[in-house]
Amino acid sequence: MNTLKRSFYVMTLVGFALLSIQCKNEKKADTNIITVEEMKNLVTITKESFGTTSDSIPVDKFILKNEKGMEISVITYGGIITSWTAPDKNGEYKDIVLGFDSIQKYQMPGVPYFGALIGRFGNRIANAKFSLDGTEYTLAANDGKNHLHGGVKGFDKVVWTASEVLTDSTASLVLTYLSKDMEEGYPGNLETKVTYTLNNDNNLDVVYEATTDKKTVVNLTQHSYFNLSGDFSKPILDHEVTINADKLVPVDATLIPTGQLTDVTNTPFDFRQAKTIGKDIDVKDEQLKRGGGYDHCWALNNQNEGMRLAATAYHPESGRVMEVLTDEPGIQLYTGNFLDGTLPSKQGGTYAHRTGFCLETQHYPDSPNQKDFPSVILSPGENYISKTSFKFSVK
Repeated sequence: MNTLKRSFYVMTLVGFALLSIQCKNEKKADTNIITVEEMKNLVTITKESFGTTSDSIPVDKFILKNEKGMEISVITYGGIITSWTAPDKNGEYKDIVLGFDSIQKYQMPGVPYFGALIGRFGNRIANAKFSLDGTEYTLAANDGKNHLHGGVKGFDKVVWTASEVLTDSTASLVLTYLSKDMEEGYPGNLETKVTYTLNNDNNLDVVYEATTDKKTVVNLTQHSYFNLSGDFSKPILDHEVTINADKLVPVDATLIPTGQLTDVTNTPFDFRQAKTIGKDIDVKDEQLKRGGGYDHCWALNNQNEGMRLAATAYHPESGRVMEVLTDEPGIQLYTGNFLDGTLPSKQGGTYAHRTGFCLETQHYPDSPNQKDFPSVILSPGENYISKTSFKFSVK
């Protein structure tokens, strides 16, 4: 009887040991299994059709999403950011950029560059002309007598080639476009690449690159219209903005720089301390009158330091904060002065006066004709590269 009890005891111990080993092996195997919940947290890029252009070119939409839930949708037409969600102080994500829900709307006459990549030259060039090495080049006069944002069919109206790059913590969309020699009047075959990279800190990096086979001028930027409230029926006058610039690039009656830089002290253009966009936008000032509000470039401080904080926008009600960092010498604040209620909103209704603002990092307007401005010339063998980062947080 005692022998039987001992045998049963030994067999029981062996059984427990085998069960323990099996469980450990199962747990070890389980470490390679990704749960449904974990799948939701991975950085992703998804692709879908966004229709076709009026000349029958297919347009794709890519949706970049990080593990926190920020989503940025980009279409191959114009490299346009069509939507961009960001959290408020309660963790609620809302779309914070103006735009449309169809390619047909982006091709309507008079659409003001919503969310688009701008090139070859962002902003204005006086009299739609510039000279290089004694040769004068004539561009499209699409803003009165001046040239604006690359011409009649700038980078905002072409279809880019797209590729995806994923890591465990970033989602990148790489867009490329060959702007051929004399396209819109610009010399040189310009190989252009723009990379949008979303990371898990709710930051979007935009890297611009270009090479040319003939001396030319380049000034690329991104033209998203922001409304950090997430409600496009509301004006952006309550947003608090800072711009790290002691100097303004003042303009003439046609919004072409005078060639001088002026001190912002004691003017409506002093954003060195945070103030609402609406605080001074309607005061009697000749520069504000010319722009219909803010539509000006600031000469940023510390231009020899590379990437640095250029501007901040804060919406107190939602708590959303957007920081703009760049290695560019200037930034254009545009306050949606020409929005007039004729364009349809994604949220229903229309985009009314001053319901979106832009912070466009760039070289100064009319730089090809202003010898004292930082150079925008790109020569064969050189690499154009510029970076801007948009960082989101709450407070």
